[in-house]
Amino acid sequence: MGNPIFFHAVLTPTLAEIIAWTGATASEGADLTRKITSVGPLDQGVPGSLVFLDNPKYADALPATQASACLIGAKYADRVPAGTVALVSAEPYRAFAQVVARMFPAAMRPGSTFGSAGIAPGSFVHPEARLEAGVTVDPGAVVGPRAEIGAGTVICANAVIGPDVRIGRDCSVRPGSSVLNAMLGDRVILHGGVRIGQDGFGFAMGPRGHLKVPQIGRVIVQNDVEIGANSTIDRGANRDTVIGEGTKIDNLVQIAHNVTLGRHCVIVSQVGISGSTEIGDFAAAGGQAGITGHLKIGMGAQIAAQAGVMTDVPAGARFGGSPARPLRIYMRMAATLEKLSELGLSSLRAGATDTPKAK
Repeated sequence: MGNPIFFHAVLTPTLAEIIAWTGATASEGADLTRKITSVGPLDQGVPGSLVFLDNPKYADALPATQASACLIGAKYADRVPAGTVALVSAEPYRAFAQVVARMFPAAMRPGSTFGSAGIAPGSFVHPEARLEAGVTVDPGAVVGPRAEIGAGTVICANAVIGPDVRIGRDCSVRPGSSVLNAMLGDRVILHGGVRIGQDGFGFAMGPRGHLKVPQIGRVIVQNDVEIGANSTIDRGANRDTVIGEGTKIDNLVQIAHNVTLGRHCVIVSQVGISGSTEIGDFAAAGGQAGITGHLKIGMGAQIAAQAGVMTDVPAGARFGGSPARPLRIYMRMAATLEKLSELGLSSLRAGATDTPKAK
């Protein structure tokens, strides 16, 4: 069995080119004609490779690296070994991402899983659908009536695009995804198994049973949004569910009907956001956080992992715990509880020592 390489570098830049792309600086006398042929983690750096150090946790691996160059903050530049050129950057990780994107463009936006272009045999495109030139539709994909898809977009195998859906240009809809009752902007990436536009969870509860409330809204996904595998976004009940420009959503996230996510939010795996909650621009929610309905989460707010948010969160605030509260208070409560626990154990031990022995 072979050992396939899934992503191949399309160019081998010199250090001078990397400096031009990233704005990094090299030490005086460094050979800027040196070529970079690969990238990798710090501890696996080999001659010809580019590595980076952004998290101080990994600084101990720096002296042993054999990489040709290392993107690094000024604080650690003097620790770079003699055989490695230090490329000093204020944002090493971001600079590394810029280089990798140029060397491996295929990893930036997933392409056809069938390796083809155009409308593949075995796909099903309704005659009333409108596809611009340059759209790719893989075998098994279904495009419904009156759907409109922009140039450069790839609809991968077994994806389903429903009636009247609008998808912009240079998007990627990965295998097994479905897009219904939705409008997507340009450069949107939906990873495998994403579900967009299905019913919201809406029922009129009562002692005679739970009456289904028709969900007649849409999902609006703005430009440059990326949605991870098997995440779900419900259509609105009576208004639109909106995902703001540049927002990044991890795998296995549930977003309910009528939710509004602002621009450039970060929503990490297994987060659940209940209906009609509004989340401001640049907000972030850590893994497994749960946010109840009809709340307002302010711009730039940060919700810690596994937090249970049941109240509004002010702009810029950091909340944690369940029920969630300001992170400073939550951490103080946790520390106090630990001290009380230690005191209780000490008292129990002291009591056991003082107990008179039975005659």
